[in-house]
Amino acid sequence: MSLTGFYILCRWLHFCALMSLVGAGVYPVLLAPKGYRDSLTRRLMPLMKVSVWLTLFSAVMLLAAQTGQMGDGWRDTLQSEVWLAVLQTQFGYAWQWQLALAVSGCLALLLRGHQRQQTLLLCGVMQLAGLAFTGHAAMLDGWGGVFQRTNQMVHLLSAAFWAGGLLPMIFLMLAGRNPACRYDAISTMMRFSRYGHLAVILVLVSGAVNALLLLGWPPVTFRLYSQLLVLKTLLVGIMMGIALFNRYWLVPRFQRSGALAQQQFINSTLVEIGLAALVLLVVAVFAILEPS
Repeated sequence: MSLTGFYILCRWLHFCALMSLVGAGVYPVLLAPKGYRDSLTRRLMPLMKVSVWLTLFSAVMLLAAQTGQMGDGWRDTLQSEVWLAVLQTQFGYAWQWQLALAVSGCLALLLRGHQRQQTLLLCGVMQLAGLAFTGHAAMLDGWGGVFQRTNQMVHLLSAAFWAGGLLPMIFLMLAGRNPACRYDAISTMMRFSRYGHLAVILVLVSGAVNALLLLGWPPVTFRLYSQLLVLKTLLVGIMMGIALFNRYWLVPRFQRSGALAQQQFINSTLVEIGLAALVLLVVAVFAILEPS
C-alpha cells in the first residue's frame, strides 16, 4: 500500500471511530431516561470500548503517516527526529491534543458508573472539535479562521450525532422487542429522532458554509475536490431520504405491521450506516487534495 493510501485509510478509521464513540456516548449521557442508563450502557459499552481504542490506534497511525509524508516516505515513519519535527508544526501541535485526549479516553475505561460515560463522551467531543484545527479547516487566519473552525466543529459534531447514533439506534430497536424495557427504548429513540432533525439541518448548513469558504462563489470547478464534494452531497442526500423514510413512513407502521416494519427499519438503517462510511471515506480523501 502506498503511504498516501495508508494515510487515507487511517484518517477514515479515525473519523469512524470518533463518530461511533460520540454517537454511542450521547445515548446514555443525554438521551436515555435515568432509570434506563445503566442497562443501555451495558449494551453499548462493547461498541464504545472498540471505538475508544481504535481512536488511539488511528491517531498514532495518522501521525506516523503524516511523518512519512512530510519526510522521505515509509522509512521516515520510524525516525524519531522526524516525528519530533512534525510535532512542532501546526498539525503537530493540534495532534498532540488528539493523542492526549485519545489516551485519556482509554484511561476513562477504568472509571465506573455515569462518570465513565461522561468522560468518554467528553474526550470524543473534544477530539472531534480538535480536528477543526487541522487540514483545510485551518486554512484561514484571523476572525475568518475563527469562524471557519467554529463552523467545522458544528459540522463534525452534528454529523457525529446523526451518523454515529445510527448503530446504537439498531441496538435500541432490538431492545424494544423486550416488554421490560420497551417504553424506555422507544423514549430514547424518539429523543434521538427529535434532536436528529436539528443535527441534519446543522450538517447541511455548516457543510454548505464550509464549501463556500473553501471554494468561493460560485463554488463550481472541475477539480477532483469539487467532484468528490458533489459525490459527498449526493450520498448525504440519500442518507437524509432514508432517514425521512424511516421516520415518517416506517415508524407510523410499527403497530400495524409489527416485526416486518421494524425489520425494514433496521435494514434501511444499515444501508444508511454504509452510506455514512462512504461519506467519511470521501472526507478522508479530501485531505490530500487542493480545494481550488
